[in-house]
Amino acid sequence: GGTAMAAVRDVEIDPEGTFKYILVRLQRPGGEEQRDIVRGTKAAEFHNHIFEKVNPEMEKLGYECKCLGGGKIDHNSKDKKIRVFGLSTGYGKADHSVTVEILKKTYTDYEITWSDDKK
Repeated sequence: GGTAMAAVRDVEIDPEGTFKYILVRLQRPGGEEQRDIVRGTKAAEFHNHIFEKVNPEMEKLGYECKCLGGGKIDHNSKDKKIRVFGLSTGYGKADHSVTVEILKKTYTDYEITWSDDKK
């Protein structure tokens, strides 16, 4: 069953702009296999809106989801730059350094940075 988890994309974020994001850990119930994914969108007014969308999708695939925290992403596709910053009031601050490593897998030719700045 490694294939299903591989089918889940590491990153799903809006192609442009500044928006909230969360870092989510997927795990097979009772299994060792786990993976962290990044999800972010302008459509979400609050961080939990993102989780409420991701969680049922992942449960259908047989994963337990845990939100590891959140923040904001500033995605500049023209300059190929992504900045990760801020925090989630509800979930706390994600480990942005982990988020950056995950983003780098998808956005290989981008300059990706993070900071603990609020804005």
